[in-house]
Amino acid sequence: MAAADKQSALDYINQMFPTEASLSGVEPLMQKIHSEIRKVDAEILTSVRQQSNSGTKARENLAAATHAVQELIFKIQEIKTKAEQSETMVQEICRDIKKLDFAKKHITTTITALHRLTMLVSAVEQLQVMASKRQYKEAAAQLEAVNQLCSHFDAYRDNAKITELKDRFKSIKRILKSHVFSDFSSLGTGRETEEANYLQQLSDACLLVDALEPSVREESVKSFCSRELTSYQQIFEGAELAKLDKAERRYAWIKRRLRTNEEIWKIFPPSWHVPYLLCIQFCKLTRTQLEEILSNLSEKPDVGTLLLALQRTLEFEEELAEKFGAGSGSRESGNDIGENNTENSNQAVSDIRKKYEKKLSANRKNENEEQNEHKDLSVPGAGFNFRGIISSCFEPYLMVYVELEEKTLMENLEKLIQDETWDVEEGSQTNILSSSIQVFLIIRRSLKRCSALTRSQTLFNLFKVFERILKAYATKLFGRLPKGGTGIVAAATGMDGQIKTSDRDERLICYIVNTAEYCQKTSGELAENVSKLVDPQFADRIDMSEVQDEFSAVITKALITLVHGIETKFDTEMVAMTRVPWGTLESVGDQSAYVNGINTILTASIPVLGSLLSAIYFQFFLDKLASNLGPRFFLNIFKCKHISETGAQQMLLDTQAVKTILLDIPSLGKQKPADAGYSKFVSSEMSKAEALLKVILSPVDSVADTYSALLPEGTPSEFQRILDLKGLKKADQQSILDDYNKRGAGTYEPDIKPVVTAAPTTTTTTTTTTTSTNTVAPVVTSPSTPGIIPLKEDIVARAAALGRGAATTGIRRFLALTESSNRDRKDGTFRKLFS
Repeated sequence: MAAADKQSALDYINQMFPTEASLSGVEPLMQKIHSEIRKVDAEILTSVRQQSNSGTKARENLAAATHAVQELIFKIQEIKTKAEQSETMVQEICRDIKKLDFAKKHITTTITALHRLTMLVSAVEQLQVMASKRQYKEAAAQLEAVNQLCSHFDAYRDNAKITELKDRFKSIKRILKSHVFSDFSSLGTGRETEEANYLQQLSDACLLVDALEPSVREESVKSFCSRELTSYQQIFEGAELAKLDKAERRYAWIKRRLRTNEEIWKIFPPSWHVPYLLCIQFCKLTRTQLEEILSNLSEKPDVGTLLLALQRTLEFEEELAEKFGAGSGSRESGNDIGENNTENSNQAVSDIRKKYEKKLSANRKNENEEQNEHKDLSVPGAGFNFRGIISSCFEPYLMVYVELEEKTLMENLEKLIQDETWDVEEGSQTNILSSSIQVFLIIRRSLKRCSALTRSQTLFNLFKVFERILKAYATKLFGRLPKGGTGIVAAATGMDGQIKTSDRDERLICYIVNTAEYCQKTSGELAENVSKLVDPQFADRIDMSEVQDEFSAVITKALITLVHGIETKFDTEMVAMTRVPWGTLESVGDQSAYVNGINTILTASIPVLGSLLSAIYFQFFLDKLASNLGPRFFLNIFKCKHISETGAQQMLLDTQAVKTILLDIPSLGKQKPADAGYSKFVSSEMSKAEALLKVILSPVDSVADTYSALLPEGTPSEFQRILDLKGLKKADQQSILDDYNKRGAGTYEPDIKPVVTAAPTTTTTTTTTTTSTNTVAPVVTSPSTPGIIPLKEDIVARAAALGRGAATTGIRRFLALTESSNRDRKDGTFRKLFS
């Protein structure tokens, strides 16, 4: 740090005096510096003196503050002592005043208690007089006063006089209760018409009942309802009316009772809800009697009678729910769908169905009743639900209704199948059979009918019926698919199992596919709707997966049938292919006639199928068609007798033409090119036939290696058939087969001569002229090493060279055509050959 300061000083001096001439200014500078030093010293001295004076003053101030604090503490202690003395003085003065205050309070309480006791004694005596004279209105008011007075003596329950008064009061209340119940028991016996003031007396009695305990009111109402229903129970327990078909008369009885006694029952306060509670007891009693009637039936109940009783019960429950404002369980109104679907049912059943189709749906079963037992039933709309309180007892006996619905649905299904034209009107957007729409329409009607009656076990059972109906419809669709030939004639003609389809059959198959697809989707929607309607305990069991699987099977079978039908049309062309003299062809020309036939068949069918089928099923059809036609074409080559080199070249050209046709059919059906996956699939299926023809084109001495390379999954018998196709004699074949068998063991490889392919020349044909210069690099193979199998890549390269550049005019022409088609598939010459 010192060195840095020294260096800084030197720099400053050098800056001030850079030359010798500038040294003349040293003296003035020194004087100036000394002057500044003296000035700074003076300022420092002044500051030191001021600081010394400030410290002395601060100490004096601190001492003064300490003295002031001590004086303040002394004064506070003095004030506290005086306050304590004052408090002691006040307590001594007020001690006598407190004694007087407590005495006054006790005297006041005693006077008030004695006054209230006097009032209580007087009120009890007056209440006793009123009870004896049945003055209910005055007694109700007096009862309220006595109750209030008694509440003031709860703390004196151990007092003998108070206990005696309370016991006397309870006795009077029992007397009043017995008088009220006695007077109410005469209601409805005609006394109300004989005595003018009887109803007024009962109205006053209601005021008294309200003044008594709440249990008295409940007991009174319950007793009144029981008396009212006694005659009902006696009437409808008789043999004449204790029948299911008399259910409507039960509800007419209670309605008439409510209507005729409406004026009389106005004596009851609205808060008692007497009609509401009477209806609840009526419903419970009616349910018990109907359960007994149903359980005592010796045979299955008549469907018409059962449904009529259930319908009248539902209507009655709905009326009660609307009248008393029931809580949850509101039902949606349904539309009248119209006609009756059961031709063999009687007219009563028809009328019932038309009515309950308009009704609100579904009532809850026993859960609602159990829940209602724990709710406040004395207040309408407090949660009690009239819907289902009676009708739920019909639930275990509605299986006959489900059986009738199933019979009706089956009959309608059979009629729809008989009336089905198995065709679709022109201009239809859906291309589905009309019977499928009608099937779901009758199911929808049946669902509405049932949901208007119940949403419990019966609705679930009906859902199972829907499953059986849809499975039956799927079976009907399955049965309409074209079948293969059977019997002795079909076996003798080689048509056993083959499916022949006309243009109409193909359209029908497409309609069946679309119909099954529609049914599969709609059945899932049906299951969702039913799961929303049915009670929660059944919702998890609503499943249409089995039905959807049935329709999926119909779709799969229909598409496979369609493929087999198209394949059957190829039979003539396949036979024509085997009859071509492949062994005597002199040159390679245009595609063969059987290829044109295949193209004609597909051109006629594919556009129609593509317009009728959905994209996913049309693609499935194409995949199955390609997967069947490719192997069939491959196997059909083995059915030929002899294939010369020129014949193999022509057949290779035909194979490429068939592959191009398969690649073009997506655009025929849907006016769009094939996707990459389908093109790759077709190429894979047809490559086996191309590989087989390349093996046939290979020289005899390398045919085994070429076969092993291009068809590694081939069998010795298949290889022997290839030798037959090449026209080799049995004697010549034996040595090649031996070599093939040894080579298959990996211990032998025949010598392969070098093969050099020349560049193709320009080829001109009468149909189409294509100029192509295709230079193929020479392929040279060196003599093989004994005991070592050549690489597969080398064998494939040699086979490709044989397929591309054999020294014949026909194969060169084939090369020119394929190269041109690869450059421009849309407008190339190779494509024009098949247009």
